[in-house]
Amino acid sequence: MNGLRSRKLVSVQERLRDQVANALRAALIAGELRPGVTYSASTLAAEYGVSATPVREAMLDLAHEGLVEPVRNKGFRVTELSERDLDEFTEIRALIEIPTVGKVARSATREQLGALRPTAEEIVAAARAGDLVGYLEADRRFHLGLLALAGNSRLAETVGDLRKRSRLHGLAGLAEAGTLVASAREHTELLDLMLAGDAAAAEEHMRRHLAHVRSPRGAREQGAGRRRPARKPGAR
Repeated sequence: MNGLRSRKLVSVQERLRDQVANALRAALIAGELRPGVTYSASTLAAEYGVSATPVREAMLDLAHEGLVEPVRNKGFRVTELSERDLDEFTEIRALIEIPTVGKVARSATREQLGALRPTAEEIVAAARAGDLVGYLEADRRFHLGLLALAGNSRLAETVGDLRKRSRLHGLAGLAEAGTLVASAREHTELLDLMLAGDAAAAEEHMRRHLAHVRSPRGAREQGAGRRRPARKPGAR
């Protein structure tokens, strides 16, 4: 718990429960709340300077999202995700998002696609600022907004649930690898391809994008390959 940074809860418009839930999601993304560890509502309440009630309510919200699980008389345990879990989440997202991007590229109007540009640029701005929470929120709006253009609300609903459960695992790894900005720019690049009407290229771009989020190491190596020539064997 010593590693959990104090976060100021600011927005007066939001209910305290929502503010606490957002702060806890931010702690999950940052790795301050560790998988497999059980946290009591009273301890978290003391960390955030609020009563235990909104913390308990917020944790129940996170439990419905699959991020934590209640532990009787102890609190809430942060759920652990195996590599297989993450692979399966990514596979399902790929099965949905890749062909849907192609469909939207062929059917959406320029105005509909252009309306997503500010959100794509918001993702880049958050990446440059190192704001993982802001990145995640803008990224969520972009991807779900793109899926909504397909006209099937269940697609966005399903992917939204998968995103919550996976916590976009690998995001912090992209930041540590120095490739978060490059990954963020992939959203504007995707829009450019879709506006050009190149459905096949847009699908391939989405395939690579999902792979980068799932595997920060692969994104780092590919990014390094774009920036400089390959090193000779044995070179450091």
